[in-house]
Amino acid sequence: MVHTPIKLIPESYNPAPSLQLDPAVSAPDAPAGEATAVGYFVSTDGDAPAELGLGKEALAAAGFTGAAGQTLVIPRADATAAVAVGAGAGATRTADELRDAAAAFARAAARHAKLALILPAGHGLDGALAAQVVVEGALLARYRFNALQTAPKDVTVESLDVVGAGDGAAAGAARGKVLARSAALARDLANNPPGHLTATEYADFATEQGPSFGLTVETFDKAALIELGCGGLLGVNAGSFEEPRMIVLRYKPAGVPTAHLALVGKGIMYDSGGISLKPSDPMHLAMKMDMAGSSAVLAAMTGLRDLGATAEVSAWLMCTDNMPSGTATKLGDVLTARNGKTVEVKNTDAEGRLVMMDALCLAMEETPDAIVDVATLTGAAMAALGTLVGAVIGNSQDLVDQVTASAQATGESAWQLPLETRYLPQLNSDIADISNMGGPTAGAITAALFLSEFVKGTPWAHLDIAGTMKSDTDDSWRPRGATGYGTRLLSDLMLNFAKVS
Repeated sequence: MVHTPIKLIPESYNPAPSLQLDPAVSAPDAPAGEATAVGYFVSTDGDAPAELGLGKEALAAAGFTGAAGQTLVIPRADATAAVAVGAGAGATRTADELRDAAAAFARAAARHAKLALILPAGHGLDGALAAQVVVEGALLARYRFNALQTAPKDVTVESLDVVGAGDGAAAGAARGKVLARSAALARDLANNPPGHLTATEYADFATEQGPSFGLTVETFDKAALIELGCGGLLGVNAGSFEEPRMIVLRYKPAGVPTAHLALVGKGIMYDSGGISLKPSDPMHLAMKMDMAGSSAVLAAMTGLRDLGATAEVSAWLMCTDNMPSGTATKLGDVLTARNGKTVEVKNTDAEGRLVMMDALCLAMEETPDAIVDVATLTGAAMAALGTLVGAVIGNSQDLVDQVTASAQATGESAWQLPLETRYLPQLNSDIADISNMGGPTAGAITAALFLSEFVKGTPWAHLDIAGTMKSDTDDSWRPRGATGYGTRLLSDLMLNFAKVS
């Protein structure tokens, strides 16, 4: 008898509740008067704005110095609240500083649905960029995944006015809203429990929602994957009750494409480690987020039409869970990739590279100008760079530079690690073309070396987001839980992608 899991999920359940939110975002020259919380920047070395109603001495008496990240909520008789927002020293601001300040303001005004933030004169940024990062910071800071709470207590942002940003602010605010929506979608998908968002349900979601964002969506079930020869995805799926799915997304601009970029996303809906079972610890609990690479790709692509992307983008999301059972792939088994290369499985918990090798093969068949893959791939990347910096590795310095430039532009930090080919012999196999596991050190690099075997001849960059996929604390615009890291980075990359020379 085959056991069928029982899942009691409300019919109205939405795996991506943020798609239903549509806050009004504007960039007026003066507050519209509807906000119930208004933020004012206060620096450590300047006067407090008169509109705040308190001078520097009174603020200091309340413990507020104007240091970056500080906030102080000041009630008013008309039921609105003034919020002093610490700006640090000096007049000018970087994009990261302004994004963080907007996040601090939005958190301080957590009880308020209608917000306005007054930017200081001479903030030093282009008006469009200033408005964009303020909207990003405020909306992402107020994000909460409460779809499974029967009585959510969080107040949703209904409106946000960015005042005094400068020329081009309206367009920048609109852009920031699209980017925040995309990142929130990535968070929603990664925060979902594994029983609420399986590979098949993920594919159904993409099929339903993709066209509304100008994407064409094609999904491949188990039978189709067998026909395609995707031995990596099928091998990882072998121990699971749930069928695998490959989701292929395509975006084409209205005019002649300026380039063709291929994306690959790791979509392990839950990673138990398979036969190489993970220990039952907090990281195991987080393995519902092992599909965060795929959610970043999908979410970023939902914004391409609204942002006016001119490049053609194709994406392959490789989706399954990785479970132990009597049918699971065993250590020592050999899998055959889409391109015929054979892989000895030395560790079933090194499964992400197995599903991605098939996608890389399929992407190569379309001869794109470049390939970028995104995956929660190795604990080694987290050990090296922590939880705030992703690892980027590639075979093209030009492409890697484009990725790191997008990382810097969006505040989603990334650091380049070397594609050190002297480690390649660690992946040797006595019985197959290659094995899926290297030695005890340089794990992020050997994982990238494995992937590089499937992209020879094409510019390629690999983004390892294992450390950055989640936050354990509320940190600026990163709330606890899934961060959506990589979504805005990829958005920026796709909008600015130039063919590799």
